[in-house]
Amino acid sequence: MELSQDLLARLLAESLRARDFAHVPYSGYRVGVALLDEQGRIHIGANMENASYPQGWCAEPSALTAMRMAGGQRAVAALVSGPGPEIITPCGGCRQKLREFAVPEELVILAADPGGIRQRWTLAELLPHSFGPSHLNF
Repeated sequence: MELSQDLLARLLAESLRARDFAHVPYSGYRVGVALLDEQGRIHIGANMENASYPQGWCAEPSALTAMRMAGGQRAVAALVSGPGPEIITPCGGCRQKLREFAVPEELVILAADPGGIRQRWTLAELLPHSFGPSHLNF
């Protein structure tokens, strides 16, 4: 999918804004996601830590939930931002969660930090040979 410079700027701004909502009292590592749905709407999410570590969640499921609650069916782009300087990507579990609501070859994943967009992939590049809804034949 071709994303205009204006849309990329909006996704970056929203992802960085989402980081402000992160609940990270343990790691201090704020992650934000701006998710573009098939209708052109942007949904944001942030990571939420919990004292019982396995009970926390990443930014991507937050954004996916917001997308679904707003009636979105399919993610077409996801811009993930962290504090830098290391490039951040969705973790393995989040890649699988994104897979549930995307076409792997079409979903654009962008990595960013406060300095801007650093890298771009498709979900298929980050999650090759994935397992998805079509495998279940429902």
